[in-house]
Amino acid sequence: MGQLLCCVQVDQSTVAIRETFGKFDDVLEPGCHCLPWIFGRRIAGHLSLRLQQLDVRCETKTKDNVFVNVVASIQYRALSDKANDAFYKLSNTRSQIQAYVFDVIRASVPKLNLDDAFEQKNDIAKAVEEELEKAMSAYGYEIVQTLIVDIEPDEHVKRAMNEINAAARLRVAANEKAEAEKIIQIKRAEGEAESKYLSGLGIARQRQAIVDGLRDSVLGFSVNVPGTTAKDVMDMVLVTQYFDTMKEIGAASKSSAVFIPHGPGAVRDVATQIRDGLLQASAHN
Repeated sequence: MGQLLCCVQVDQSTVAIRETFGKFDDVLEPGCHCLPWIFGRRIAGHLSLRLQQLDVRCETKTKDNVFVNVVASIQYRALSDKANDAFYKLSNTRSQIQAYVFDVIRASVPKLNLDDAFEQKNDIAKAVEEELEKAMSAYGYEIVQTLIVDIEPDEHVKRAMNEINAAARLRVAANEKAEAEKIIQIKRAEGEAESKYLSGLGIARQRQAIVDGLRDSVLGFSVNVPGTTAKDVMDMVLVTQYFDTMKEIGAASKSSAVFIPHGPGAVRDVATQIRDGLLQASAHN
């Protein structure tokens, strides 16, 4: 109906391309326009000025010979002041942009190792954006933003990378566990050494106390019983200790059986052996 009345409507965020007898005449902005078809004028087509997005998936190879799929997201739009270029110069805008993206990615990624490609995604995106901006501006398009949204290695490569990462973490855990066990062993050895040192001090003090007690007993008995010698007192002390030991062995209900010679001669032999041992120790000191 609008064409019959020589009126056309152009929607918001859209421009219309007007031709006169097949030749470009003007770019019509959004709104209502008079189009007298009898003078050879017509609408050749419409061009959207909205922001558009194109996702490009490109397969390439890194410097360390790993095949990856690089996914790039291109946001672009047509410029209203260059609408005639955008409408006439390109027959397939998306295919043209995709070709430039392939060219830049396949020129940039092969120069990087796989780990570097992940770290330098922004640099790759910037290179793609600069190349697209330079090429597409001549066709009336503006590149708003370019993003490298994903880099996908082959599934076997990802599995190998995960295994390497897991092995490295296990190695770190094993080292930490070994260090912990080493510290425990060192602390245990230090504790045992300290325990043995303190036990040795206790035994030494115990023996010193026994010697002091025996000395006091010998001196006291010699003073209180005239005519006795130190040897007689020592023999009596040793015999007393001998019988006390026998009493403790017999009183212990769970003690193991101990076979020792017993009798007056045995007691004398024990006293002689102990006395000779003490004399030899004194001689060495």
